[in-house]
Amino acid sequence: MAKLKMKKIELIAMLTDSKKIIELLQRRGVVEISRNDDEELENTNVTAVVGEFDKFRNTAVQALDIIDNYAPEKASITDMFSGKTEVEKHEFGREAMQMEKVMSAANEIIKNQRLITDSANSISQLEIKCDMLQRWLPLDVPLNFKGTATTSAYIGTLPYQITAESLEDQLPDNCSVEVVSGSKEQTNLFILCSKSSYDEAGDVLRRLAFVSASEPESHTPLELISMYEQEISDLEKGTDEAKENIEKLAENRKELRFVIDYLQMRKEKYDALSGLGFTESTFVLTGYIPEKYCEQLRKEIEAKYTASITFTDPTDDDDVPVLLENSSFSSPVEGITKMYALPGKGDVDPTPVMSFFYYLFFGMMLSDAGYGLLMLIGTTIALKKFKLETSMRKTLTMFRNCGISTIFWGALFGSWFGDIAQVVARNFFDKEIGSLALWFEPLTDPVKLLLVSFGLGILHLLLGVAVSFKMTWDTGKKLDAIFDALPIYLIVIGVAPIGAGMFISVPSALTNAGLYMLIAGVVILVLTAGRTSKSVFGKFFGGLYALYNTATGYLGDILSYSRLLALGLATGSIASVINLIGTMPENKVFKLILLIIVFVVGHTANLAINLLGAYVHTDRLQFVELFSKFYTGGGREFTPLTVNTKYIKFKEENTND
Repeated sequence: MAKLKMKKIELIAMLTDSKKIIELLQRRGVVEISRNDDEELENTNVTAVVGEFDKFRNTAVQALDIIDNYAPEKASITDMFSGKTEVEKHEFGREAMQMEKVMSAANEIIKNQRLITDSANSISQLEIKCDMLQRWLPLDVPLNFKGTATTSAYIGTLPYQITAESLEDQLPDNCSVEVVSGSKEQTNLFILCSKSSYDEAGDVLRRLAFVSASEPESHTPLELISMYEQEISDLEKGTDEAKENIEKLAENRKELRFVIDYLQMRKEKYDALSGLGFTESTFVLTGYIPEKYCEQLRKEIEAKYTASITFTDPTDDDDVPVLLENSSFSSPVEGITKMYALPGKGDVDPTPVMSFFYYLFFGMMLSDAGYGLLMLIGTTIALKKFKLETSMRKTLTMFRNCGISTIFWGALFGSWFGDIAQVVARNFFDKEIGSLALWFEPLTDPVKLLLVSFGLGILHLLLGVAVSFKMTWDTGKKLDAIFDALPIYLIVIGVAPIGAGMFISVPSALTNAGLYMLIAGVVILVLTAGRTSKSVFGKFFGGLYALYNTATGYLGDILSYSRLLALGLATGSIASVINLIGTMPENKVFKLILLIIVFVVGHTANLAINLLGAYVHTDRLQFVELFSKFYTGGGREFTPLTVNTKYIKFKEENTND
């Protein structure tokens, strides 16, 4: 099926039914709504309403984050694959009625969090004050003490070390100095002077960079520290109570998730309403819909509402969105296509073209049947046991298929967790087991694997050329299709036996046939590649330039497939080294224990690393080598109005109801 054919939809219905129809379309998720651009129709401004939905939703999200922080939900690994919670439509409506209560709980959660934050800031400030007062503890008068009826006092700090005697020598008579505390960086002082000497002493202290202590409270340092510690204790108690309140309010977790999704749906519904055109009594909706859903949607809407729906073919100037639909074999790798780019208007969907080779190359790169078996078992269990979202299901299905391919190649190459069968037989049963390979072992015959890699690469490249041929042929340019593809086939296939002869013995008949094909391909390419040029000179040199590009380009492309050899050898050789490390001790008991530990840890790491490598390099072979032969991309993804929720989804409905 590949790219689904799109239709333009125009729906005209009664204004009173607008919200209900939008809700129905949102649940069906098959219509992408275009913004009204008809100047004769009015638009509605929903900015204020959408803003309110955003405000409430952000409040609920913030409250849920706070709950998850203070009362995290216990979740198992299986919960990751459980998908969204299914709800009935009537249940959804019932839950929506509780929104005011849930939002009240959300505000209370945020209020408690704010109290915790404010208390933490206050505690931090009080602790700093207590630290600063520690140096004044020996002082038994308040820090703001100014003196008595006949004396005046200075309480403060000099930014260096000084003795009481040294300072008294610099101050006027009738001044007494007490060092409260001190260090190399500063000296904390209490200075008592007569009233008559106060001003003169102040002048001296200012010259010495004296800084007075600043404290509004008329309490001794010891009393202040006691007061602050009591405040800290009260704040900590309030913080604990706030945390307990949040933990109690965590019972609203499920309801908060519902509200978040509910508000998201409402927001998207009103966004959709802003794209409609309105008259006094009707509204007009335009957009795109896959052709396969047209009649079903028409029957459902016209049966429930007074409405008129028309479907038309898009024009060449329309920005038509792209929706892919493939077979169960190809659809799991649609995500790989989307990662590169969706098909443009003139493109075919490359997903069914690349899917077979994607699985084939992935398995060849990983190439250990034991690893493939683990992938197959793990993904099959997940697919059977859990209610997965579509994207997760496709991803796991892709890796399941890759696991099957890995088992296939691993069995051909005789790699089952490396050479673990031979290692166990040799070290614990004193027996020698021969190769388990159904074909050959890459570690003993890497040249054969290299040639197989190049052979598969050539088939992969020629597949891309074949798709390009068909696309050009379908546009009516049949001669162009032949002249673009035929010489490439002749050159690449002709070079293959000649190149293989550098590594292995090739029958002379094949070599000669390849040489003739190569010559024929070169001649056709030189004579036809410059056909668009008007001059003979341009045609000739255009052909030579095309020959140069073909030779260098396809040679580089074919060499790229040597990564199939490199990654396949890496997986097998590392697996064998892991098994070797596990059998290093002489004592069989120690050897068994070490082998078990090294086997589990080593093969887990090897699987993880080479799984990533196989994924990345398989993607590269599709994007660089295959897609470059026929694929442009640049399509826009189909984005229908749908229930775009995070936590819930509607159960399947009977559309005939």
